[in-house]
Amino acid sequence: MGLILSILLSALAVMAGAYLLPGVTVDGYGTAIVVAIVLAILNAILRPILVILTIPVTILTLGLFLLVINVIIIYIADALIGGFEVAGFLSALLFSIILALLNALIGTFVD
Repeated sequence: MGLILSILLSALAVMAGAYLLPGVTVDGYGTAIVVAIVLAILNAILRPILVILTIPVTILTLGLFLLVINVIIIYIADALIGGFEVAGFLSALLFSIILALLNALIGTFVD
């Protein structure tokens, strides 16, 4: 039950991010659920690989390159999901920050 609630609340965060940012569009709540699931899978599988491969750059940028990794993951989700579009790098960056903040806020109440 906790996983389903977490996915639904993450989908709500995706919808909120799309509402707040003009460069991010989501067709509907069903698409937002798919985006939340795909982002969770990409963060679980691809993100650790990218983090390991970019350790030197991440150290040189004092961890700021992790934001670029988040943008890459959002671009991959954009390419995989038809009803989800991100207009540019800045939109993807702000979207990843909004998602991180909202998911952290949601995590404090769900857990």
